[in-house]
Amino acid sequence: MVSRLAFVCVLSCLAMAGCASKPPSSLKTAKTAYVPVVERQSLVGRDQADEPDGTPPFSSFGTAPGRPGFGSLAGRTLRVASLSEIKLHDKEVVLTFDDGPMPGKTDRVLEILDRFGVKATFLMVGQMASSYPAVAARVVDHGHSIGGHTYNHANLASVGNSRALSDIATGNAAVARATGVEVGFFRFPYLADTGTLRNAVADRGQVILDVDIDTKDYFKSSPETIAARTMARVRARGKGIILMHDIHARTAAMLPSLLSQLKAGGYKVVALQYRRSRMPGALVSAGVDATTTRQM
Repeated sequence: MVSRLAFVCVLSCLAMAGCASKPPSSLKTAKTAYVPVVERQSLVGRDQADEPDGTPPFSSFGTAPGRPGFGSLAGRTLRVASLSEIKLHDKEVVLTFDDGPMPGKTDRVLEILDRFGVKATFLMVGQMASSYPAVAARVVDHGHSIGGHTYNHANLASVGNSRALSDIATGNAAVARATGVEVGFFRFPYLADTGTLRNAVADRGQVILDVDIDTKDYFKSSPETIAARTMARVRARGKGIILMHDIHARTAAMLPSLLSQLKAGGYKVVALQYRRSRMPGALVSAGVDATTTRQM
């Protein structure tokens, strides 16, 4: 049985190789949540069967749901209206996933989060939400928070304010249509922002989510390596917002190990909920009929 599981893991890692590229040299690696443009575009319209990853449910390492002590990972829930209100205690982390939704991979992430009893925030690309609205809606149905990530994942710091604000608004509108909820959170693609853009998003009521711990799951690493690298950074910082991507098979494969290690280390996963402090401005609600959205 052990040799068979090991064989499956080897196949999984081999199948996932080549799924990512290095970030552009013009951006600092530490501040880059990078997904290659070619890879993102190829995901839209691709059927799940086109990219078999061979990943066994919950991977073959880490604590499996149902074992003694499972279920104590979930922490408190924070209802926030700004980034400054996300005040984490030691050994508290927030789970965030960018760039989805993606059939199969997002669904696997949702299943794992459900089994560990924790909630996350999904920052969705508008183009992806429009292409896979049923998957986007399932994220909400599973009780997770929703955020925007622009319409097509452009580097907003390099396109000019007018185009950047339009891309944000279009992305928010697409995600709202797909999910049926208000898009309360936002993350800049590549974490590439400007003071003007940050103020514009915040002034219109969205909570900008930065990143404390980058899993770098967009690199060609094994699930075991990603989980170990992430835990090393969690231990070094003690707390923080963790960045992952729900479009990668390797992310879903490593997630059970990461969550198991967090639980074993006495960490708690904090759930974020959006608390609107003002009426949303045109940028946030552009193209969305307010009567069609529902509050979580």
